[in-house]
Amino acid sequence: MSYEGHGEDKAKIISSLGGTRGMIDSGVPSVAFLIYYDITKHVTQAAIVAIALSLVLTVIRLIRRETLQHALSGVFIVLVCAFISHRTGKAKDFYLPGLIINTAYACAYAITNIAGWPILGVLLGPILGENLAWRKVPARKAAYIRAGWLWVALFISRLVIQYPLYRANQLNLLGTALVVMGYPLFFLTAWGTWRILAKVPSVKLDETEIDEIEKD
Repeated sequence: MSYEGHGEDKAKIISSLGGTRGMIDSGVPSVAFLIYYDITKHVTQAAIVAIALSLVLTVIRLIRRETLQHALSGVFIVLVCAFISHRTGKAKDFYLPGLIINTAYACAYAITNIAGWPILGVLLGPILGENLAWRKVPARKAAYIRAGWLWVALFISRLVIQYPLYRANQLNLLGTALVVMGYPLFFLTAWGTWRILAKVPSVKLDETEIDEIEKD
């Protein structure tokens, strides 16, 4: 069985990697911060607006009985961003945690790929019903690694573009780059991940074989 044509698997992949809701919960408050700061030039007030909007999004998720995983992580990230920008008094530092996160993700994906334990396999294996069985199938393992390099490229491209803007204090350009390299590149990379995995049959083993693999 391959994933070709199975929209539900594509949805699982996108959702597990953050999904539309996760992007909204973390992205919209950042845009609100930039707009408010451009109008008022007040860092603390802009940070409060971002926090308030993040909390509103969380309440909406709660009312609609949707998963709070991405909403809560979004609130946490916004709180950290707000705290740092408030302490330094620099609006650009609201976006510093994002640069650090992208650096950490790039390193994590690259190191685990090289080690033969791609993060995507560990994350998506259980979600797609193959657990860690893909480790015993070279083609499937290679597919997870290839897809992992797509994410490394995404994170590095963000750093290459956004870090110089951060250093130059080009706040509006930085905010624009965050939006452009946020939603579009995320979905393009998630789609590319699905396309790579769709070309290789998923691993379906019985429980005994899976137990043996997980013990290795």
